[in-house]
Amino acid sequence: MFTATLCRIADCYLDLWLILIMWQLYSLSEFDVKGLLLFLFVFLLITDVLKNRKPSNFPPGPRGLPFVGSIFSLDSKLPHVYLIKVAKVFGNVHSINLGGETMVCVVGYKMVKEALVSQADCFVSRPSHAVTDRIYSGNGLFLSNGHLWKRQRRFALSTLRNFGMGKQSLESFILEESKFVQEEIELQKGNPFDPHNLFNQAVSNVICILIFGHRFDYTNHQFQTLLKLLSEVMYLQGTIWALLYGTFPKLMKMLPGPHNRIFSHYRVLSDFVMEDLERRKEEMDSSTPQDYIDSYLAEIEKNTDDPAAGFNHTNMALCALDLLIAGSETTFTTLRWGLLFMIKYPDIQEKVQAEIDRVVGPSRPPCMADRADMPYSNAVIHEVQRMGNILPLGVPHMATCDTSLGGYFIPKGTPLLVNLTSVLFDENEWETPDTFNPGHFLDSEGNLVRKDAFLPFSAGKRVCLGEQLARMELFLFFTSLLQKFSFSPPQGVEPSLNTDGGGTQAPLPFKICASPR
Repeated sequence: MFTATLCRIADCYLDLWLILIMWQLYSLSEFDVKGLLLFLFVFLLITDVLKNRKPSNFPPGPRGLPFVGSIFSLDSKLPHVYLIKVAKVFGNVHSINLGGETMVCVVGYKMVKEALVSQADCFVSRPSHAVTDRIYSGNGLFLSNGHLWKRQRRFALSTLRNFGMGKQSLESFILEESKFVQEEIELQKGNPFDPHNLFNQAVSNVICILIFGHRFDYTNHQFQTLLKLLSEVMYLQGTIWALLYGTFPKLMKMLPGPHNRIFSHYRVLSDFVMEDLERRKEEMDSSTPQDYIDSYLAEIEKNTDDPAAGFNHTNMALCALDLLIAGSETTFTTLRWGLLFMIKYPDIQEKVQAEIDRVVGPSRPPCMADRADMPYSNAVIHEVQRMGNILPLGVPHMATCDTSLGGYFIPKGTPLLVNLTSVLFDENEWETPDTFNPGHFLDSEGNLVRKDAFLPFSAGKRVCLGEQLARMELFLFFTSLLQKFSFSPPQGVEPSLNTDGGGTQAPLPFKICASPR
């Protein structure tokens, strides 16, 4: 009790201390200044020690530095690799202090399943973080908790399904967008090009149809700017700058640096959604909503007696951005990995094309009904997702109650970091975990097999709500592209499988050549 009280007092009065100290530094002698700074340092050090005291039988972990913990031990591009190394020393359930906050990490399929599936209710919440708290203030679709999160998620799922997610109506939109992609590729006339922007625009247009009711032309400057800001936000949230902001939010808020672009970009993105809202106010017919935003506006009117559900204009913009980020960044990055693996392993590309030729033929576009008859292509897409490992650490969870995990005590409020990399590359679950091998998803007769450790969309109650949409996009875009083109690296260039780092694990920028088949 004394420790908790002291920590609360320190948190409440720290800002006041800093202001008073800065004001008095000008009038104090050199001796007084040194004494005051020494007192402040000791005060902060004691506060940090008390704040991060571990309860009995808490998961073990490496000893970090005061204030920052093990933040500087992380490789900003491959933090999941460091955490797997930590697990080899401290076990598959261990703790680590990142930026002054101690969290529990789970590694390997067995322990991840225990946390996210067997104890789904215990780890359903999201922890707070200074960056996201400043942007969302407890709102949004993916980082909110409790009643608000349940209502927003239920509404998003039902609305997206009403407008075609997982249905044939959306399939036609994806195939139409694929034709636009093919036309852009044909314009390259076999010359090397970077597929990044093209795939980003194509995949984003699909989710834009669901959110805004229309697609954007690839030459639309505002659309290109929007996607650029989204990509940079995702990248910056996975860098050391975001970690430092989470550790020293009040200090970092006053300092220049790339972290400030996270907030400025979100303001621009939110303004984009609100401008769309203003344009449609006079035209909207609440009885016949045409997209997610129309439906959300109608839902606002229905929930005036339940403000805790979060149906308001501000939250509408945040939820729309959440859907746009989740429905574009990960899928188009996976497609980039897909083409990269195809030019890296041309023999696998040829096998996929042979199956497409046999089942679909050269003329009509592939459809979702073909997927059951194309086990090899489906297995290749699964292996692209596994090896691409887009979200290596997933999204953090938080214990909603006191519980135990792997024999250790996990107090209520403890952040939980799920190392999805350790699942997708678990040596106990995959025959050749470090090798691109579509056989991981095929039986001896060439039929597609389900693998429990295949968790690119995470698991449990927080599993990605856009999983159906992503699976449909990946299959249709991937097979339609390989139906029309053979892809290869530029002459004399060896494809690299190194990652670009950031919030999602994307490949380094690369160019490809596309030859019509």
